[in-house]
Amino acid sequence: MSDRRNFLQATGAALTTQIFTGRVKGANDRIAVAFIGMGRMGMGNLGSAMRQSEVEVVAVCDVYQPHLEKAVAASSRGAQGEPEARKPAKGIKDFRQILSDKSIDAVCVATPDHWHPYMTVEACKAGKDVYVEKPICVVVEEGRTMVQAARKYNRVVQVGTQQRSGLHFQKACDLVKNGYIGTVTFIRTWNYGNGSKEGIGNPPDGQPPTDLDWDLWLGPAPAREFNANRFGVDPKAFSHFRWFWDYAGGMMTDWGIHVLDIARMGMAEADPIAITSLGGKYVITDNRDTPDTLQVTYEFPGFLATYENRMFNGNSMFNQGYGTVFHGTKGTLFVDRSKFVVIPEKGSGIEPMEEKSSNNHGLAHWQNFIACIKSRERPASDIEIGHRSTTTALLGNVALRSRLRIDWDPKTETTAQTAARPLLRREYRKPWKLEV
Repeated sequence: MSDRRNFLQATGAALTTQIFTGRVKGANDRIAVAFIGMGRMGMGNLGSAMRQSEVEVVAVCDVYQPHLEKAVAASSRGAQGEPEARKPAKGIKDFRQILSDKSIDAVCVATPDHWHPYMTVEACKAGKDVYVEKPICVVVEEGRTMVQAARKYNRVVQVGTQQRSGLHFQKACDLVKNGYIGTVTFIRTWNYGNGSKEGIGNPPDGQPPTDLDWDLWLGPAPAREFNANRFGVDPKAFSHFRWFWDYAGGMMTDWGIHVLDIARMGMAEADPIAITSLGGKYVITDNRDTPDTLQVTYEFPGFLATYENRMFNGNSMFNQGYGTVFHGTKGTLFVDRSKFVVIPEKGSGIEPMEEKSSNNHGLAHWQNFIACIKSRERPASDIEIGHRSTTTALLGNVALRSRLRIDWDPKTETTAQTAARPLLRREYRKPWKLEV
């Protein structure tokens, strides 16, 4: 039997248990789920959840009235293939009403990133399971607090790094872990594109729309005058809050976490021990904080990895704008959401391989979450995994903003460089407090 067949059989056997973790209990029980944050990601999650027969969408929540109205309408249309419409979900502006509702079993948090930690921790304290979008937090310290809350209150917390539920991602990572491409010493991850130097523009500060609660949108973030880009709702793009340090971490945490999460998955969940980062706003002229060009190098035990982001040149390997590439002594493995490809080294004795995506990883990720709510087992992207992958991405920004080489201790979760440590935490605006 060829090496390829051996690996595929072993991988196939492993995959049979990864989408549904453990035995699903109470299969006829309905799970009452509420959704907080109804922008693009929130609506995408709502669609995936509504395709789960065990889910009852009972509430949707947003501080922006147009988003709230759109979500209520979508909740009543029913899932694909359903013969009849559903009862519309209740529309709520203040998420605290959802957390105090004891009839709600689980919540989906798809707000801007700066709200993820507080809402997740408070949901755990309220006895609710949580599906929280990535990145899970803005600073490392918040992520550890989220893990502590999940464990203390025995909650299932799934992170929205949904590629982990993709069958071809799982198979690709098993090939790497099982040594099919040999010893991996280098991994490259990237996001490339080419846009206009004007970017998102430079709107002046002003008054928020009358149908937006700007103060509640800001929440624990610093008090700021309303700016259309900081709020960032755009019908043609994902919200622009991603490009401001107060609320997020730019492409490093918005997309870097996806490709680096797969790197960690393929390398048995390794953590970085040293990080260097360079980048800046070299072309773009808008009012964002985050860079348009970025190169981060990570040292892990036994291998190196890089993350690159270019906003003004889209030329890339494999003709793909993003991806993760494992370089091993026997071959190279490329994987993105469409496929994985193995390219053997000359004389390696391994066979080339290509396999396209065979499942909807977003839908499968929600299936896994619901199954784990019933089984009480840890999900595919458990909060500990999500915390460590988010931390990997966040450390790229810590190195960039501190202008230091970062030596990282994964056990104590701190840097050897004391000057970088303030970037591992943030102050919450009163009256908000992150407490387990």
